[in-house]
Amino acid sequence: MFSKTLFVALSLFSIAAPPVLGVPCTSVVTVTAGASSTDVAAISAAASSSVSVSAAVSTSRGSKGSSGSNNNNNDGSDSSLTTSARNNAATTTSSATSSSSTSSGGRSGNDNGNGQGNGNGNDNDNGNGNGDTDTTTTASSGNNAAETTTSAADATSTTATATSGTGNGNDDGNGNSSDSTDSEQSATTLNSAVIATGFASDGQEVPTEGQVASLTSTNNFINFCLTVNKPITNGQQITTGSCNPAPIGVIAATTNMPSSKFQSPKNGDTIQANQAFTIQMAINNIETGNFVNAQSNYYSAPQQVNAQGNIIGHSHVVIEQLDSLDQTTVTDPTKFAFFKGINGAAVNGVVTADVTDGLPAGVYRMASINAAANHQPVLVAVAQHGSLDDMVYFTVE
Repeated sequence: MFSKTLFVALSLFSIAAPPVLGVPCTSVVTVTAGASSTDVAAISAAASSSVSVSAAVSTSRGSKGSSGSNNNNNDGSDSSLTTSARNNAATTTSSATSSSSTSSGGRSGNDNGNGQGNGNGNDNDNGNGNGDTDTTTTASSGNNAAETTTSAADATSTTATATSGTGNGNDDGNGNSSDSTDSEQSATTLNSAVIATGFASDGQEVPTEGQVASLTSTNNFINFCLTVNKPITNGQQITTGSCNPAPIGVIAATTNMPSSKFQSPKNGDTIQANQAFTIQMAINNIETGNFVNAQSNYYSAPQQVNAQGNIIGHSHVVIEQLDSLDQTTVTDPTKFAFFKGINGAAVNGVVTADVTDGLPAGVYRMASINAAANHQPVLVAVAQHGSLDDMVYFTVE
């Protein structure tokens, strides 16, 4: 190999080389990657010129996150070393460089990097990602004294790195991968910053008569629904019951607890049978008019409050017929004479609902059901508080 290389080097002395970097009359010598530093020095001395060699180093990157299989085979990297010959004495420095191949997989990567003596890097990334291959070759020339640097790719194994996990990445097309972190709201893991450590206690450190132990959890009950034989609520009104994994959400402060009071009909009123009437109810500390799709988003999001701390939600009114005004037996919640979800915003602090067909003669009770936007009953900061809803009794004749 050395004799062939020397022959090529000596043969090229009589050939005028094209200008390199604006410097004319430079001879170009090609030396195989297998040549040792001693060979290069011998060629350099024989040609009475300096030699500048830079090996092509291939880098393959697979960016996280994209779906698919990434197979980068960088077998086309330059296996020869390009040198520039000058007519003056030179210093020769030799250093070995391994071909480096790095690949990152979006979920799990099986990466195999193979560094050959010619500097080829083979990257087979079975993870999710898009990879581009960069090949950089540097050559220098000139007529003045210079150093000769040889960077030879030795026959060593490349380093392959597999990243396990979930991530999204963007590749700028130049082999530069940038990973982006999913927002916490799209993550499928629990952030330790929101773990409620108090949930690990059953509350029985100081037992109280009649008090029962609480369920406990060290992970915010994130998988609680796996413990019950119920379907996930999933935004549906499942009449046979379900398990809802959505968190409770933001709890309204005591200064923002909602309250409501019927203005018409009032408690004890008498109205005409089968005549249309309008229910009027004053309401406070709820940002009314926020009413999500009850067929697809029922209980599907946490309670929220606005900038003033008031619950973002709406109200409902329900009227049930009674046997008598002094009835003491419990009612059947599946039976009611009128129900209306009020999705309009309050006007001057009052919400309304029209009972267009009126009611038949009888005695009734009417109640409000104040709710957050996703129809869950409003939740406040303390257990001891006045009623958050109103209820009145009236007669229809």
